Amino acid sequence: MPDVWDPHGSLRRALWIGGAQWSGKTTVAEIVARRHGLTVYHYDYHDARGHQDRRIARRIALGEPVEDPAPDEVWTDQSPEAMAAETLAGFPVRFEWALDDLRALFTGRPAIAEGWGLRPELVAPLLDSPRRMLVLVPTEDFRRHQLRTLPRAGRLNAPVADPARAQANRVARDRLVAEDAVQNARRLGIRVIEVDGTLDAVAVAAEVAEHFAPYLGATTAV
Repeated sequence: MPDVWDPHGSLRRALWIGGAQWSGKTTVAEIVARRHGLTVYHYDYHDARGHQDRRIARRIALGEPVEDPAPDEVWTDQSPEAMAAETLAGFPVRFEWALDDLRALFTGRPAIAEGWGLRPELVAPLLDSPRRMLVLVPTEDFRRHQLRTLPRAGRLNAPVADPARAQANRVARDRLVAEDAVQNARRLGIRVIEVDGTLDAVAVAAEVAEHFAPYLGATTAV
């Protein structure tokens, strides 16, 4: 269970969008934020960049190698199941770092925190209502669409010996991690929205805003 210390009430007021890669979490969060005068916390940005020093310090404290593993060790030498298990096991520590960021982010309106590391089972202890969170996941057809059309989704940007195998492992890992998010969300009574591509980002954002309506107040112009 995360540390629920919340000195400025930022965590209590937060709205959370978790879920899967390539489901439109970032785009949807920003549309809702623009329309309702909110602040967005992008988990993925902080996790990949701002938390790197903390990641290195933790490795030193644990006596682990400081350098990241070689790309082939990460993407080609493991099975997708092992990759997913490793990712899920690392989320709780990474979530604590995100909470530290959010504790210092005081806003008059709720902040929207979005990212795949905002797992339902980690966020749930912070919620006064399940309606403060939802999970966005792509259907399998929409995932394939994203892989075809989004360069960052369809290509792994890492120097590996077998790019095709590494990308296949990555996609399979992401599918397993998404399934875990859905299972935990449903177990905890947190809403899951499956994004299938029939609605554009603006329409999905409207559905998300309706879900968060009790916390948004009056709508402002874009």
